[in-house]
Amino acid sequence: MMPKDPIVRRAPSAQQRQQWNALPDQLEAGSPHAAWIRIEKSKRLLTLLAGGETLLACRVGLGRQPVGHKLREGDGRTPEGKYTVCLLKEQGKYGRSLGLSYPNRRDAELALHENRIDAATCQAICERLEAGERPPWGTPLGGEIYIHEGGSASDWTQGCIALDEGDMDILFAHRERIAGVEILP
Repeated sequence: MMPKDPIVRRAPSAQQRQQWNALPDQLEAGSPHAAWIRIEKSKRLLTLLAGGETLLACRVGLGRQPVGHKLREGDGRTPEGKYTVCLLKEQGKYGRSLGLSYPNRRDAELALHENRIDAATCQAICERLEAGERPPWGTPLGGEIYIHEGGSASDWTQGCIALDEGDMDILFAHRERIAGVEILP
């Protein structure tokens, strides 16, 4: 029997949710208390920002279908939007990992509008997020989107963001300060 991955569950605090809602203002003001991750899919670039400074800029590997927003489980796409870190793994399948709050409210409401999920699923996602908890990952939208180790040389994941080990050393050192993650096309 395999031992379970050491998991640290981490719901964003009320202060982090408030900071996240003010992301553009915080980035411009250079808040020294919070760090932000910006991922630019088209550039394969992750940038860690804090206090008006760039702490890390590194190459990333994306899902095997990197163009477009994640729509459903198994599509191989990396989502686009604003998320929080809702789960930390010291040692997961691909090393250290930061679990993202995908699907977010916008993802759920759009999926409901497009009949990709039902009202109960949308409500469950929104209620969990509102409570500061990890959204359900077993929905038709997929889930378990992580920023993890495993290498950035190619787009090989199921929708996650993969980093080289040395870059994760820097990112993981700031894990408690990360107030939000923005993934751009």
